[in-house]
Amino acid sequence: MITGRRLLSPLAALALWLGMTGLVPATATAEVCVTDDADREVCLAASARRIVALSPGVTELLFAAGAGDRVVGAVSFSDYPPAAAELPRVGSYDRLDLEALLALEPDLVVVWAGGNPREQIERLPGLGLPVFFSDVGDVAAIATSLERFGALAGTDKAAGTAAAELRSEVATLRGRYAEADPVPVFYQVWEQPLMTVNGEHWISQALSLCGGENLFAEEAPLVPRIAVEAVLARDPEVIITGGMGKADSTWLEAWRDFPEMTAVRRDNLFFVDPDLVQRATPRLVEGTRALCAHLETARGRR
Repeated sequence: MITGRRLLSPLAALALWLGMTGLVPATATAEVCVTDDADREVCLAASARRIVALSPGVTELLFAAGAGDRVVGAVSFSDYPPAAAELPRVGSYDRLDLEALLALEPDLVVVWAGGNPREQIERLPGLGLPVFFSDVGDVAAIATSLERFGALAGTDKAAGTAAAELRSEVATLRGRYAEADPVPVFYQVWEQPLMTVNGEHWISQALSLCGGENLFAEEAPLVPRIAVEAVLARDPEVIITGGMGKADSTWLEAWRDFPEMTAVRRDNLFFVDPDLVQRATPRLVEGTRALCAHLETARGRR
């Protein structure tokens, strides 16, 4: 929830008037308050100008919200857009370099609620740093996050446009495949241990937009570990994986050892760029289009 910009106090209003008349320098005096994904109200005295992002996905979201020029630091693997790769590093998502972070003098730190080390994150408020907890759990939350970051950084217009475009593209995909024949899918997140996603994960939601049926949707963990035997027992019509990189499809080859499985028999083993589906950012729409194209190919092979 975006709670907006608070009204100026009489004293602040006077200061603003004096700035407009040239008697004192004009400054941004409107306090900005936004509710984060931990249901905490985060208030800044003015729009953030020095932001540190603690996950690659958060970095990408900030750039998409028009706040890229306000991001002064990020963690390793923050590589999109290209400008993000040039940012100073403050460690990795699972082990922060607090000394490097503090040296950047941020006025806002955006934390990955589900991935950053808790003991380090809990120290940040005590060091005088405003912290926003980001935990994008579904497709709809991507657009909401864009709007929240836009409010914090003072880039409301750019963020609002990006959020509206995302919602429109998702609605278009939903309408296009609303009547499509369902396709049973196994999505592989990792090989050793073998991992997939449950029905609450944004990847599963993206598959649903295309008419895909996640065969492990009922699992309790968001990213459950499963056995190869469980995949064989459910006999997916399609197997999709992102591999360990943008062009690494080696995980798919291991499934060819099971020629009796429908996905293998019909050659419905598909690769997608993991950055397009395994980060909850606006690029998920591009990744969803790729998923939809693979499912259409599988339907044509029936």
